[in-house]
Amino acid sequence: MTIKVMIVDDSAVMREVMQGLLQAHQDIEVIGSAMDPLLALQKMERNWPDVILLDVEMPRMDGITFLRQIMATRPTPVVICSTLTQRGSDIAIDALSAGAVEVIAKPTIGLRDFLQESGHELVSAIRSAAQARVRKSVPVADRKPLEKLSADALLQAPVGLKNQKTTERIVVIGTSTGGTQALEQVLCQLPANSPGIAIVQHMPEKFTQSFAQRLNGLCVIEVREACDGDRIIRGLALIAPGGKHMLVKRSGAQYYVEVKDGPLVSRHRPSVDVLFRSAAVHAGPNALGVIMTGMGDDGARGLKEMRDVGARTWAQDEESCVVFGMPKEAIKLGGVEQIVALDGIPAVVMSWR
Repeated sequence: MTIKVMIVDDSAVMREVMQGLLQAHQDIEVIGSAMDPLLALQKMERNWPDVILLDVEMPRMDGITFLRQIMATRPTPVVICSTLTQRGSDIAIDALSAGAVEVIAKPTIGLRDFLQESGHELVSAIRSAAQARVRKSVPVADRKPLEKLSADALLQAPVGLKNQKTTERIVVIGTSTGGTQALEQVLCQLPANSPGIAIVQHMPEKFTQSFAQRLNGLCVIEVREACDGDRIIRGLALIAPGGKHMLVKRSGAQYYVEVKDGPLVSRHRPSVDVLFRSAAVHAGPNALGVIMTGMGDDGARGLKEMRDVGARTWAQDEESCVVFGMPKEAIKLGGVEQIVALDGIPAVVMSWR
């Protein structure tokens, strides 16, 4: 089935570049483009798209207002294309909170480099968004696919490893499409004495800092972007920085994170598989793994490795997922012990104290 896309961006050059890139794929049809949301609405009334590719700063109506209007009246998957400035990052996080399903880094210069380096990411985001299950809200190329590396690229799998149980327990969470809203719902319900949490949310570099800051202002627990060497302690959630892998490590009875460079794993950096495997290796039965809404299979193998060494493993259910890709693959692989709705995840986390 062809995915119908509407491009909304005030830059004529960017609209042309995006349209050329997307039209090169047989399963994607750009049904129109517009320089602002009001013009886009006029065109969309005649032919409603499956996915909207949306800029955030435009004349007459800003992208966030337009997004909220769409999600309140006719929910449609929206992919945000935003610059990587601090202000742009903050706006993009607001967009994700308002219901956008994906964020793509928009280049300020170097469109040719964008086509070469980020084209696959954009096309994947459109395809992922087309499968998303968005809900009504109330306002408040034929490029060669990237080589799909496993977590072996960063650390060895646990072989015959059985960590002893300790009193110090940790939670590791992996999510992607739809995860920003899902994580907000989960973390905002956790009390100050919740277990220490390490999180991988697929998100571009620089956006994770804004995302963590937003959550920190909403939650009772502390939420921050992880730095290399940060301890995983009660009342703290650490979010892997975009563009870096995050691993769980152990020193005595204490756990901390290692933040490092490395190749894309399961086509992602940070990778859920890397986080989960590191928890299997260094925490074993002292870890609880939760895989949540997201496209693809990142995290499925890592969660299976966690279960194999005695960790508890849970998956978000299909009904409450925006995209039931990652949990579905983990279930198929046998890595999931229990399935739970999104609103039940906070209780699962708190049971792990």
